[in-house]
Amino acid sequence: MELRLDGTHYPLETLGPGKRLGVWFQGCSLGCAGCMSRHTWDPAAGTPATVSEVLALWRRALADGAGGLTVSGGEPLQQAAALAELLAGAARLRDGARRREGSAGHRPADLLVYTGYEPAELTPERHAALAGADAVITGRFRVAQPTRLAWRGSANQRIVPLTPLGAARYGPYLAREAPGPRLQVTSGGDGELRLYGVPLRGELLQLERRLGQGGVALTERSWRP
Repeated sequence: MELRLDGTHYPLETLGPGKRLGVWFQGCSLGCAGCMSRHTWDPAAGTPATVSEVLALWRRALADGAGGLTVSGGEPLQQAAALAELLAGAARLRDGARRREGSAGHRPADLLVYTGYEPAELTPERHAALAGADAVITGRFRVAQPTRLAWRGSANQRIVPLTPLGAARYGPYLAREAPGPRLQVTSGGDGELRLYGVPLRGELLQLERRLGQGGVALTERSWRP
């Protein structure tokens, strides 16, 4: 099955516990004010891919000891069928790797999905797409409700465990700050900086200023119109 992606990154260390594969779906019609990822809104942008190609990345991440898969966007539930197939395939690969390695001392990798939809907006189709996830983080980003809660951008957003693994992995963080850094910065050979995570209010402006003081000028910013 085909899908449209903004990109992927491994290892991701700021959107869920441990070292993770991050997958960002392209396209979002919710358009939250203050979103740091406006470049993911246009459904015609990004790059085409197949679920099989993403699962190949997941297989390699598992072999490297990844602790989980995080799917964000954009809005993953606006490509519900592809999300359902990705999560089902990721769970099969995770469970197969665990059986081969044996469960003694092994922490299974979890599957986390971010969605801007509120729980009341999760239609049967959207619920079905999330069936393979261990946990979901729900709710619009609201710039006027900043928070330090783990892996959330605003105080209204909720972590909802969906499986026993999700409850074990995310239950301790329902009302806690995230361990480790909130923002991860990487650079590519094309001069592009990529930011992964959930910055605190004002943190992106501070980053811009520090870069400017170091002689680095940003020509485009995904968090500005």
